[in-house]
Amino acid sequence: MAVSLGTRVSGLLVAGAVAVAAAAITSDGGGSADGRGGGGTVVTAGPSDGTRSLPTGPSAGSAPAVRPSPDGHIGAPALTGTPRASQRERASASPAPAPPSPSPTMSQKLLEAPAWLPPGPDSPNLDGTPDPSSVYDLLRTPTECRNALEALPGTSGAAEWTVLRGLATACLAVQGEGGNWAQAGRDHAASAGRADTCKGRAAYAVLGGLLDFHRRHPGASVRLKPTASGAPAACGYRIAGVDTGGDGEARPGETIGIELAEAYFDPAELQRDVGVLIGGQQVPVLVDRRPVLSVVVPVLQPGPVDVAVRHAGTEVRMPAAFTVTAPEVVQEPSTLITAPPRSISSWPPQAMFPLGPLPAHLTGPHPPARLRIP
Repeated sequence: MAVSLGTRVSGLLVAGAVAVAAAAITSDGGGSADGRGGGGTVVTAGPSDGTRSLPTGPSAGSAPAVRPSPDGHIGAPALTGTPRASQRERASASPAPAPPSPSPTMSQKLLEAPAWLPPGPDSPNLDGTPDPSSVYDLLRTPTECRNALEALPGTSGAAEWTVLRGLATACLAVQGEGGNWAQAGRDHAASAGRADTCKGRAAYAVLGGLLDFHRRHPGASVRLKPTASGAPAACGYRIAGVDTGGDGEARPGETIGIELAEAYFDPAELQRDVGVLIGGQQVPVLVDRRPVLSVVVPVLQPGPVDVAVRHAGTEVRMPAAFTVTAPEVVQEPSTLITAPPRSISSWPPQAMFPLGPLPAHLTGPHPPARLRIP
């Protein structure tokens, strides 16, 4: 009897399904398709009706099934050598790579603090009254900015006081301790070109640096650091000249003036802490307000002499500042030759002339005197 093509195809499909199911049941589940041990579970699809579920491999937590080995013994064969973990186990055991660290941005970098005040040198406050030079010295320590601000006079409009007020205000603002950037900007503009002392010019320059830092980093605050003591000083006073009257010469006993330039100390305190040497001899000082030091030339040998001024441990010198001349020769009173005094009667009175003879003393006849009767 002839069999149709469709019947034969159906029979082949049924036979194939039965073969696949038998292979799944008799397989030990320990090998992969290529015959290498992979540790994986082979999952096959069931009939299309979905009513049958094929057995799956043993769960991870259950013990493996014991099957007879080809040599007839029951039990797992002995392991030799060091077992190697499967690829999946190695992947799960290896630590996950750390995420790459982000590159530092501008906001994460530390900002460099602006430069602070250079050393003065110091100006000792001998009379206890605040002056611009001593307040500058106080501001050199950034933690003293509030105390320096409180020491400023409230009504003074002098340029040095103005720039110091702006500097103390900006010092507090840049360190996040209050202050007022607007006030600091107004004081900087008001003192432009007016701070004519060495410390005043240094304070003006530092205040400008703080304002520039604030413009570039409006919301930033930094901790200011004192300038190292070995840094170049803001001031270096010197002797500008010696006034001897225009000829560059002076005799012992004469008064001369010593003019100082770039003075960073209070002129009112000079007499308490200043020393002047002329030709190596220390002389007393009379202080002017410019400042000019008025001193008296001591007795020295004629010739050029040096002048030195010492203040707060610093000495400046002008070599051959002027020439000492010989003093005037004055003779002793005992050596003077005098004529013997004459009698007063022998000296005619000054501004008087002798009178001539009166008419009554003349010889010969003369008319009688006439009397006028009113």
